[in-house]
Amino acid sequence: QVQLVESGGGLVQPGGSLRLSCAASGFTFSSAAMTWYRQAPGKQRELVARITSSGDSTYYADSVKGRFTVSRDNAKNTMYLQMNSLKPEDTAVYYCNRVYALLSWGQGTQVTVSS
Repeated sequence: QVQLVESGGGLVQPGGSLRLSCAASGFTFSSAAMTWYRQAPGKQRELVARITSSGDSTYYADSVKGRFTVSRDNAKNTMYLQMNSLKPEDTAVYYCNRVYALLSWGQGTQVTVSS
């Protein structure tokens, strides 16, 4: 069964950090470039970060560049998003998916940045 499960979200104060995880199953994770997306209330889903299948190249949206780091562990079929210096505007539900041939969306993980 193909599945993407996001976890690691929570409530954090501005300036804080969180690490999100995306556990993949049912497909060859090590061959798939992956993307983190987020969707804030009332807004469209947007790309946050992308990583190649081997992890040797990454891309970040301007809004998170220098604060977020995407990585992956192909042995564990898991992708990560380390989020530092969090801002209230980072509040959203975060999702992961493949770059090509999108899979059904997981439930996402809620990140709330608030004092």
